[in-house]
Amino acid sequence: MSALIEFLSHELLRNALWAGLLASVLCGVLGTFVVVKRLVFLGGGISHAAFGGLGACYYLGLPPLWGAGAVAVVCAAVLGLTGRTSTGRGKSSDAVIGILWAVGMAVGMIFLHWTPGYAPNLMSFLFGNLLAVSRVDVWITLGFVALLLAILFLFYDELVAVTFDQEFAAVQGVAVTPFLTLLLTLVAIGLVLLIQLVGILLVLALLTIPPVIALRFAHRLPTVMVVSTLVGMLMTVGGLALSYVWDLPSGPAIVLLGAVGLGAVLGAERLRARGRGSRAPRGPSGSPTT
Repeated sequence: MSALIEFLSHELLRNALWAGLLASVLCGVLGTFVVVKRLVFLGGGISHAAFGGLGACYYLGLPPLWGAGAVAVVCAAVLGLTGRTSTGRGKSSDAVIGILWAVGMAVGMIFLHWTPGYAPNLMSFLFGNLLAVSRVDVWITLGFVALLLAILFLFYDELVAVTFDQEFAAVQGVAVTPFLTLLLTLVAIGLVLLIQLVGILLVLALLTIPPVIALRFAHRLPTVMVVSTLVGMLMTVGGLALSYVWDLPSGPAIVLLGAVGLGAVLGAERLRARGRGSRAPRGPSGSPTT
């Protein structure tokens, strides 16, 4: 109990804790859409393309997240207009994602090279630093989470429709392109906010591990979101505690804890499957009967 009181007595740790809990909502809601719609590669392209905006703003002396957010939203709009998952256009859109990924990283590296001296703040966006989250960052994240939940409440059916079947959604009269662009924009902004927690290199893990675990226990989309949010909370709070106790980088600690949890879930599933197989009635040849 004394360790907990000492932990919460530091403002940096309190900010990190609040940011982690809010990020768990992003993991639960946006991560579910990313995993179900198979947008992981797209998310990687947006997050790495945002590095170009980070580098440019750092070079100009502006807040790096401004540049990252602007680039991420533009990329989301471009990819939404190209209709990434539309029939016959997926391959060309995948090429666009790959180009944005490479060009964004290259532009960011060039601006980093032009910036005099060493850029430790920019490096934190590559590898993450949850303890560097300020109170302003927490309020910004809270505002976006509130906006995200409001949009989900108002347009849940439309967002789910374009997630599962764009062609059927169009037949039902859903404006596919605007809602697909809206979904990708929300994912893009969520990625930028999560970058400051675990960094560009690990952000996709934070966005995908909780929903993958949740899908092992639930099948209805709202339930998956809730379970995924709870898993994200365990990841972020547990990873933050590990980083505090063992003096570890917070971002990798969060991701590795989630990876261990995913491994445990998959291992338990395999053991249960073997147990059911060993209890199945055997035929004369010793193989399971149908």
